[in-house]
Amino acid sequence: MTKQVITDNFAKEIETGVSLVDFGATWCPPCQMMEPVIDELSRDFAGKATIVKVDVDQSPELAQMFNIRSIPTMIFFKDGQAIDATLGVQSKKSLAEKIEASL
Repeated sequence: MTKQVITDNFAKEIETGVSLVDFGATWCPPCQMMEPVIDELSRDFAGKATIVKVDVDQSPELAQMFNIRSIPTMIFFKDGQAIDATLGVQSKKSLAEKIEASL
Protein backbone atom coordinates (compact mmCIF):
# COMPACT_ATOMS: atom_id res chain seq x y z
CA MET A 1 0.00 0.00 0.00
CA THR A 2 1.27 3.45 -0.91
CA LYS A 3 2.11 5.83 1.92
CA GLN A 4 -0.44 8.54 2.69
CA VAL A 5 1.05 11.95 3.51
CA ILE A 6 -0.45 15.02 5.09
CA THR A 7 0.52 18.67 5.17
CA ASP A 8 2.84 18.16 8.17
CA ASN A 9 5.12 15.58 6.52
CA PHE A 10 4.68 16.45 2.83
CA ALA A 11 7.82 18.56 2.32
CA LYS A 12 10.05 15.99 4.01
CA GLU A 13 8.70 13.19 1.79
CA ILE A 14 9.49 14.95 -1.50
CA GLU A 15 12.61 16.95 -0.58
CA THR A 16 15.16 14.69 -2.30
CA GLY A 17 15.11 12.61 -5.44
CA VAL A 18 12.18 11.91 -7.72
CA SER A 19 8.67 11.79 -6.27
CA LEU A 20 5.19 11.12 -7.62
CA VAL A 21 2.35 12.55 -5.55
CA ASP A 22 -1.16 11.27 -6.25
CA PHE A 23 -3.77 13.85 -5.19
CA GLY A 24 -7.17 12.18 -4.78
CA ALA A 25 -10.02 11.33 -2.43
CA THR A 26 -11.63 8.15 -1.14
CA TRP A 27 -15.04 9.04 -2.64
CA CYS A 28 -13.66 9.62 -6.17
CA PRO A 29 -14.24 6.69 -8.60
CA PRO A 30 -11.35 7.62 -10.97
CA CYS A 31 -9.07 7.90 -7.91
CA GLN A 32 -10.18 4.43 -6.84
CA MET A 33 -9.30 3.17 -10.34
CA MET A 34 -5.80 4.63 -9.98
CA GLU A 35 -5.17 3.14 -6.53
CA PRO A 36 -3.86 -0.28 -7.72
CA VAL A 37 -1.70 1.44 -10.38
CA ILE A 38 -0.15 3.78 -7.80
CA ASP A 39 0.41 0.86 -5.41
CA GLU A 40 2.17 -1.14 -8.16
CA LEU A 41 4.37 1.83 -9.06
CA SER A 42 5.23 2.24 -5.38
CA ARG A 43 6.48 -1.36 -5.29
CA ASP A 44 8.19 -1.16 -8.69
CA PHE A 45 10.13 2.00 -7.82
CA ALA A 46 10.89 1.21 -4.17
CA GLY A 47 14.32 2.59 -3.37
CA LYS A 48 14.43 4.60 -6.63
CA ALA A 49 11.55 7.08 -6.32
CA THR A 50 9.12 8.20 -3.63
CA ILE A 51 5.47 7.58 -4.43
CA VAL A 52 2.86 8.92 -2.03
CA LYS A 53 -0.83 9.82 -1.88
CA VAL A 54 -2.51 12.97 -0.61
CA ASP A 55 -6.19 12.90 0.29
CA VAL A 56 -7.41 16.37 -0.69
CA ASP A 57 -10.15 16.21 1.96
CA GLN A 58 -7.64 15.52 4.74
CA SER A 59 -5.05 18.02 3.46
CA PRO A 60 -6.93 20.86 1.74
CA GLU A 61 -3.93 23.15 2.28
CA LEU A 62 -1.82 20.99 -0.04
CA ALA A 63 -4.59 20.88 -2.64
CA GLN A 64 -4.77 24.66 -2.54
CA MET A 65 -0.97 25.08 -2.59
CA PHE A 66 -0.72 23.05 -5.80
CA ASN A 67 -3.93 24.46 -7.33
CA ILE A 68 -5.61 21.04 -7.54
CA ARG A 69 -8.89 21.63 -9.38
CA SER A 70 -9.73 18.05 -10.39
CA ILE A 71 -8.77 14.65 -9.11
CA PRO A 72 -6.95 12.46 -9.60
CA THR A 73 -4.00 14.74 -10.28
CA MET A 74 -0.47 13.34 -10.21
CA ILE A 75 2.41 15.76 -9.74
CA PHE A 76 6.01 14.73 -10.35
CA PHE A 77 8.72 16.35 -8.22
CA LYS A 78 12.50 16.36 -8.39
CA ASP A 79 14.33 17.48 -5.27
CA GLY A 80 11.18 19.16 -3.96
CA GLN A 81 10.35 21.08 -7.15
CA ALA A 82 7.31 20.25 -9.29
CA ILE A 83 8.48 19.23 -12.77
CA ASP A 84 5.41 17.71 -14.43
CA ALA A 85 1.75 16.86 -13.81
CA THR A 86 -1.02 14.71 -15.24
CA LEU A 87 -4.77 14.87 -14.76
CA GLY A 88 -7.26 12.03 -14.70
CA VAL A 89 -6.81 8.30 -15.10
CA GLN A 90 -3.39 7.37 -16.50
CA SER A 91 -1.82 4.10 -17.54
CA LYS A 92 0.86 2.51 -15.40
CA LYS A 93 3.16 2.58 -18.42
CA SER A 94 2.82 6.34 -19.00
CA LEU A 95 3.41 7.15 -15.32
CA ALA A 96 6.38 4.76 -15.13
CA GLU A 97 7.92 6.39 -18.22
CA LYS A 98 7.65 9.84 -16.63
CA ILE A 99 9.27 8.57 -13.42
CA GLU A 100 12.07 6.83 -15.36
CA ALA A 101 12.74 9.95 -17.41
CA SER A 102 13.18 11.97 -14.21
CA LEU A 103 15.54 9.58 -12.42
